[in-house]
Amino acid sequence: MDDVHQTKFTTFYAVGLSYKKADAETRGKFSLDAPAKERLLLQAKKEGIEALIVTSTCNRTEIYGFAQHPFQLIKLLCENSHGTVEDFQKVAFVYKNQEAVNHMFRVGTGLDSQILGDFEIISQLKIAFSESKAIGLANAYLERLVNAVIQASKKIKTDTEISSGATSVSFASVQYIIKNVADIGSKNILLFGTGKIGRHTCENLVKHTKHEQITLINRTKDKAERLARKLNLIVKDYADLQLELQKADVVVVATGAQNPTIDKAILNLKKPLLILDLSIPKNVHENVQELPGVRLVHMDHLSQMTDETLENRKLYIPAAEAIIEEIKSEFLDWTKQRKFAPTIHALKKKLNSIKEGELNVQRKKLDNFNEDHAELISARIIQKITNHFANHLKDDDTAVDQSIEWIERIFQLESDSK
Repeated sequence: MDDVHQTKFTTFYAVGLSYKKADAETRGKFSLDAPAKERLLLQAKKEGIEALIVTSTCNRTEIYGFAQHPFQLIKLLCENSHGTVEDFQKVAFVYKNQEAVNHMFRVGTGLDSQILGDFEIISQLKIAFSESKAIGLANAYLERLVNAVIQASKKIKTDTEISSGATSVSFASVQYIIKNVADIGSKNILLFGTGKIGRHTCENLVKHTKHEQITLINRTKDKAERLARKLNLIVKDYADLQLELQKADVVVVATGAQNPTIDKAILNLKKPLLILDLSIPKNVHENVQELPGVRLVHMDHLSQMTDETLENRKLYIPAAEAIIEEIKSEFLDWTKQRKFAPTIHALKKKLNSIKEGELNVQRKKLDNFNEDHAELISARIIQKITNHFANHLKDDDTAVDQSIEWIERIFQLESDSK
């Protein structure tokens, strides 16, 4: 599977880091906001690194692409984030060719998610591919691979129950609040930040607590107002943050800021306060825990929930893996076929050339030469011969590169297929 025609480099890599080895602080250093992603992609294009796709979520930052050496991709990541190569090496993964393909399938289908069966990542993958394609970085290989992963994700979601129950950190945060805050119906909840994870948390809060004492604050007020209209909630100005923090019993922080926006200096507590920080990088300073009555919970803790729902999901892993294997196998067959197709085409052309030469000889030799019969029989023989070669090249045990070289040498196809 070292095949990729139409690219400068032939080795496909996945490099990055995730919640498995990297803590929230480290993931924060390597997180890429929209401008950073764009800079990275443009730099990749300038450096001639083709077919590149980047994903950056709260739980992982990854680059998929073709390179001569994985360091070319690692360098792109480090130069466009706050992370260093040394930090990266401590917690990173580097996958090559088929392992990289396997990884994308597991990530895109929720099997590698911090909460098993979380399908939010597939939309990130779609967006990432569109961004790469828009600036001419995505080739046919990557398009086929991403579409195969999307197909597997849909089929797993439809055919298994691996996504039943809790589907994200936002759901887990609501479960945590319900379990740890007594008499939730009479408590004030403040949601600070209305990005994707904030919206999901808010929707889950309304759905699962039947709660209307939720206040929204966002730096850009119109975003909060749009969500508030949809869910019939209260919106306050960003300037009111300190006052609203005093009123709150529970605060859910889900902003996209690069530095902490809440610390102990702005908390003037009159009662106990539970703070859930669902941001990467962290947006609540650890020093809030120095205040009596404050409990700070980060999303890393929430994702470790092992409630019954998540345990039940594990039962569907084998079924999900079987679906992945089936679709991945089709993709790998396509990559093999794509690799040897020019050789088979050249072989057929060569055999047809031999046929034409022989038919010309026989036409002159034989008085009652049957043109149609000769054409039909020889064409069928050529088809059977090329099918034999194609089946040999498709076989999993075939060393494709060696076989192609052997066929081209015997039939002198070098000039035809290259």
